[in-house]
Amino acid sequence: MDFRYIAVTAFALLIVLVLIRAAILRRQGIKVIIFGETDKSDFLLILPILFFVYALIGLPLPELLKHRALDSELLGWCGVALCAAALVWFAVTLRHFGSSFRVGIDENTKEKLITGGTFSLSRNPLYIGFDVFFIGQLLIAPNLASLIVVLFFGAVIHRQILREEKFLRAHYGQEYADYCGKVRRYL
Repeated sequence: MDFRYIAVTAFALLIVLVLIRAAILRRQGIKVIIFGETDKSDFLLILPILFFVYALIGLPLPELLKHRALDSELLGWCGVALCAAALVWFAVTLRHFGSSFRVGIDENTKEKLITGGTFSLSRNPLYIGFDVFFIGQLLIAPNLASLIVVLFFGAVIHRQILREEKFLRAHYGQEYADYCGKVRRYL
């Protein structure tokens, strides 16, 4: 079975979830997309996404990058299941974010620290959703291009988490330190 259409649809749904949440908050007067405003290195995230989209829609790649390491329908369905679970997790996490959701670090936030819902399981539930989603995409298309995306995206996300933790520690002080003592960075 060709899972490419499912993979493209899942990725489109991920983008739509973010855009819908951003539009809802924008109507409330909240600027959500502040990506790159505090640190231009935020744009590092764009590289794996562009490469992923390029490979996902089937544009030309060297055979080495697009050759399927495994050709298993079961593996593809496992990837679909992971993507679906990640999308649900992502949507639930966006809801728990409330009006605090931002794409980028908002140094002027007046929002309170969120510790409930999925944030009681992980300090970075949105990023967990991203990672699971891209691992699912790797299972759908088990090739070197997908593996590169997963590894690079994972490294860039980890870097972003460290940057956000530094900001949260400075912004929320002891409240954030107490939260870190109760909830793990990942799972």
